[in-house]
Amino acid sequence: MSVLQKPTSAPAREAPNPRKARPSAMRRKEARFFWLFISPWIIGFVVFLLGPMLASIYLSFTDWDSFTDPNWVGVANYVRLFTEDEIFHKSLWNTFYFAFFSVPLGMAIALFLAALLNKQMKGRKLFRTLVYLPHLVPIVAVALIFQMVLAPDSGPLNRFLAVFGIDGPAWLFESDWVKPAIILLSLWQAGGATVLLLAGMKGIPQEFYEAAEIDGASGIRQFWSITFPQLTPIIFFNLIMGIIGAFQVFAQVYILTQGGPDNASQMVVPLLFNEAFRNYRMGYASAISWVLFLIVMALTVLAFATSRKWVFYETEVKN
Repeated sequence: MSVLQKPTSAPAREAPNPRKARPSAMRRKEARFFWLFISPWIIGFVVFLLGPMLASIYLSFTDWDSFTDPNWVGVANYVRLFTEDEIFHKSLWNTFYFAFFSVPLGMAIALFLAALLNKQMKGRKLFRTLVYLPHLVPIVAVALIFQMVLAPDSGPLNRFLAVFGIDGPAWLFESDWVKPAIILLSLWQAGGATVLLLAGMKGIPQEFYEAAEIDGASGIRQFWSITFPQLTPIIFFNLIMGIIGAFQVFAQVYILTQGGPDNASQMVVPLLFNEAFRNYRMGYASAISWVLFLIVMALTVLAFATSRKWVFYETEVKN
């Protein structure tokens, strides 16, 4: 007895994979235009940023005077930095000192000014303009102005202190006072951070404050429970930019003190400039720049790691 076998069915066709489908002529045209329009930025990034960065990594392991061929010395530049160069150690300490005081003070002053300017008062627009104006003045002009303000005998600051019987110091000529003088100069331009915080305050819903008033919360309680948490993303942004700016301080030191007296105000970037363009030790300066880069990167990563505990985002739900 024969067994009837079912006819084998033809193998099913595979559905066309849209990912494997060739892009249409319009998509290819859009892609060409994309690369065409973005090419100036890519060329500028490779030529003026990525290329020099990669070159500086190589130069940091060489002894190069910018005129002759680089001489490979391995890690000798880095060994000298951390074991022999006392000026680098002092400049690194001065930079940390400057960042440790200038960044928190600048953020606190900006927050205080923003809270004041957010209140309803006469001439509010004028005061906002006056607070922001110092931020628009070039840092070179600000440094020259403070050179006159901090003059030991004829400076307005010491004259003001003399009214109260205080004998003001020679700010830029004494080792104990030169760093506080540079910090004071940095606080002069807190208007940029103030405007960002003020914009953030304007974005806080008024219903939050109305509900807090119904619950009997005081103004201070409202600030720390409503205003401050809502501003933490902007405060975090100001913190990151403040850290980067503090470790890159240059013009103030270069114009006012040249690192003196006795390297009391010497910072890392002015030292880097001197080594590269005055002493013509470009390889050594490249090593300094990469040490500075790693320090700033480490502090930035640390700030991002701790931000989860205190930065609040509206779209984020925390357990």
